[in-house]
Formats: sequence, structure tokens, C-alpha cells
Amino acid sequence: MKQYIADAFAEELFTGNPAAVVPCRAMPSPEIMQKIAVENAYSETAFMVKTGRGTYDLKWFTPGGEIDLCGHATLAAAFVLHTYEDPGVEEMHFRTLSGELTVTKGERGFTMSFPTGKIKPIPLTDTIMRASGGLAREAYYDGGDMVIIVEDEEKLRQYVPQADLILKMDGLGMILTAPSNQYDFVSRCFYPKLNILEDPVTGRAHTYSGPLWSERLKKEVLIAKQISPRGGVVTVRPAGDRVYLSGNVQLFMQGELPFDL
Repeated sequence: MKQYIADAFAEELFTGNPAAVVPCRAMPSPEIMQKIAVENAYSETAFMVKTGRGTYDLKWFTPGGEIDLCGHATLAAAFVLHTYEDPGVEEMHFRTLSGELTVTKGERGFTMSFPTGKIKPIPLTDTIMRASGGLAREAYYDGGDMVIIVEDEEKLRQYVPQADLILKMDGLGMILTAPSNQYDFVSRCFYPKLNILEDPVTGRAHTYSGPLWSERLKKEVLIAKQISPRGGVVTVRPAGDRVYLSGNVQLFMQGELPFDL
């Protein structure tokens, strides 16, 4: 059976966030999906099953376990479907742990409709200050990922994450984000609880940070840059309880798994 590797939120190869995409006839057992994700060692492996024209079941596994929402692997899955597995499909509906997610193909890439991440202001604790290297100026959290506002883009670039400190934080991931002169905002994202210290480009993170910066900057459409070593650009359009995330995908390779699922 086939497996695809694609760089999501990437304008060219070797940028953005690589994801593995595995089209299946039926959804494999969690144990098998976990083993494949560990073997791939990417931040995400997506498993999808076609249920009809434009409709699919979709699951995401990290090396550290299953996750309930992933942007870059969904983007990669949509690219694989449109280009190879369901050629020409323009609108894709995915049934996931986060409900139905819709991806549409446009002239300038793919656009995903995701639920808005819920956050609210919380006090800056010693744990937050230590995990952020003293950069935190504000913090937001409501059970998902934690968003931390940093005042300076260059200091964010220079920040050196320490997994042992981030692991003590509330939330699945830690998102550090700052204003930018070139983009509307920049960010870096860390998920050591999923065995991923720094994620190259994180769609789900922008469901939290995008609405926050949209309100602050009074802008409906924002261009965001994740300033990881690989880097990637995400177009963000918050709209009530949904956030629309757009980006491009580059195919790195396709191959055969030596078994069938």
C-alpha cells in the first residue's frame, strides 16, 4: 500500500512541516497506526479512509500518541487526495475527533475550516516564566494549547526551549507568539508531551493565535510566519467559531509500505 510524504505550509521543498499520509481501505487498529507513526518519526502521520466522493475518515498520530486536531497533516492529506487518490476533488470533508473539517482547493493552495481554539487570559506563573525563558508578557489557556505573548520577534527567534520546563506547563502544547514587521505575527510551537520538542509549522496553533491577533490588529485576514528552523507561512482568517487556514503543499516522495491495511 502507498504512503506519501509531503511538506505542508511550504512554498518550496524542505520548508514547512513534513507529514506522512497513508490512504487505507479501512481504518487500522490504534496499535498499528501508532507503530507506523513511531517508525515515520514525523510530527504527524495521517490515516484516511474514503467513505464517498469528497468524504473521508481521518486520524492523526504523533510519535507520542493520537491527537484530536492537526493542521499540517490535514493539509497534506487534502493535497494527496486532490492530486493522487481522488483526482480533481475540489472540496473534501473529513470526519475527525474534532468533528467535520472541510478543505477546499483554490487557485493559491488549500484552505481548511477548523474550529476556533478556546483560550482566556490567565496569570503569569513562575512555571510559565521559566518555560518561556522569561519572555512571557501575557498568557492564555482554556484546556487546549497555551498561548504566550512575547514582545520581541528577535528574542523569540533566539529562545532555546527546555523540554523539562515545558513539560511542567498546563496544556498539550506551548505557543510563543510575537508581533512582526514583515508579517502580521510570528510564532514558535512546542509539544514535548507528544515527543515533539519544536513543531516546524502548526496549523492547530493558529486556531488559537490567529483570532487573538485578529482582534488585536483589527484585521480580518492575517499572514503569519512560524519561525522554526524550517519555517512556513499560514494565511489565517478567523470567522466566529471557525478559523480558515490556507497554505501550499509540496510532495517530497511516495512509496510502498510492505504490507496492506
